[in-house]
Amino acid sequence: MKRIGIIVLLHESNTFLPSPTSLKHFETNVLVEGDEVLRRFRGSQHEVGGFIDSIEQETGLQLVGVFAARAMPYGPIDASCWNELMLMLSNAVDRYGPYDGLLVAPHGATVAENAADADGAWLEMVRSKVGTGVPMIGTFDLHANLSVKMVEATNALFGYRTNPHLDQYQQGRIAGKTLARTLRDEIHPKQFLVQLPMCVNIERQATAEPHCRKLLARAEMQVTSTPGLVDVSCVFGFPYADVQEMGASVVAVAEDDLSIARDSAMAIARVWQDDRQSFMGQLTGLSQSIEQAVAFREMNANKPIGLLDMGDNIGGGGPGDGTSIMHQWLIDGKGKILSVIADEECVQQCIRASIGSTLELSVGGKCSPSLHGPPIVGIFRVRYSSDGRFVEKGITHGGYSDFDQGPTVVLESENGFTLIVTTHRVAPMSIQQILSQGLDPNDYSAIVIKGVHAPVAAYASYCGKLIRVNTSGVTTADLTQLTFRHRRVPMFPWEA
Repeated sequence: MKRIGIIVLLHESNTFLPSPTSLKHFETNVLVEGDEVLRRFRGSQHEVGGFIDSIEQETGLQLVGVFAARAMPYGPIDASCWNELMLMLSNAVDRYGPYDGLLVAPHGATVAENAADADGAWLEMVRSKVGTGVPMIGTFDLHANLSVKMVEATNALFGYRTNPHLDQYQQGRIAGKTLARTLRDEIHPKQFLVQLPMCVNIERQATAEPHCRKLLARAEMQVTSTPGLVDVSCVFGFPYADVQEMGASVVAVAEDDLSIARDSAMAIARVWQDDRQSFMGQLTGLSQSIEQAVAFREMNANKPIGLLDMGDNIGGGGPGDGTSIMHQWLIDGKGKILSVIADEECVQQCIRASIGSTLELSVGGKCSPSLHGPPIVGIFRVRYSSDGRFVEKGITHGGYSDFDQGPTVVLESENGFTLIVTTHRVAPMSIQQILSQGLDPNDYSAIVIKGVHAPVAAYASYCGKLIRVNTSGVTTADLTQLTFRHRRVPMFPWEA
């Protein structure tokens, strides 16, 4: 039996956040090794679920769980945490070897205080330990900032195709099948990376929209029309990591001919570069967004309007306690509005009271009030409380199914605010975040959703319209509000 190891290290690091990611952030999400890696991801819609299923359907291959670490997007990983993760990974690679092949799942936009290209660093370390003769094949996020190190350390990498990310499982299966073909000596994968001098605005990263469909269709046509070409990934990049690798890229994988991969990657890169104006953000301000929401709601009152809070995008590292849309709603809005806000201190105050109690509270706006809005201060009634756990049975962005936002309370105020206040930040990837708290989305004129594209799969069918709101914050879509010190120059859109 040939032994196939699985290694996972996933974190999207926002370098504009002043607070670092610590080991505790991984421990409260995923930090396991050995058989526990397989147990945690088997049966999931995650790419690792795809790894597992694809290999278990092959004969003569044995899965070996090695190491898995995952934390919610936040600030750069602090140096001590990164050193500990690398030590744990190194020891796990030694402990569970030897390997005939490896399936790896880097995010592609991980940054540590002492490793700007963190994904490149850990992949390079693993390669140095197992040698060049062991094929390493894997997946990466659509928002990866791919580096030369990442590509040189691996034999083939396959990016997600969709945003929201609903194809992770499928991409994991493709990676697994490609490794199986490699081990059967049917192919000898070669890959080539082109880093474009272009930053794709987060507002333009919805793959279902025409400008993205056009690009992805061209990449697919390149694959189907080129003998020996396995795959072409168009990588949108993560603009909130101020590193040299930040930006769009194209990586192509060929069966055994590097020139095929190179020519294909360069061809798609030229197409993308020529159409770069289509990937500039189209931003709608806070007041204008709420005016649009009110107008649309008056024409169609059957469903709420979803207000996507781009500046406090939890999936991009936002603190999840932003209040700017709620404050503006008091000025320009009409009707009841619902928002989820992370505020552990407030939750504890409410738990010490009881359901039905009326309290004077200061909710949210604690992390960066100058950026994300000041606290919401007022009299609130505690309507409901729970342990904050819920399950999503459908396919969600990120491949998650089990959620835990910690002790949670539902608050209501006389001015029409309903707040789901959570202990932990949880990205709005499941409508169950609302339904599990005994709330009906249709009772509200608007819902504040702290994300950009990740929530679409969960909320589109529940909302009459989704509006991307250009709020300020550490994940703002207005890149002129952010100070970049390490990006490449020249780079679009800063330098035409």
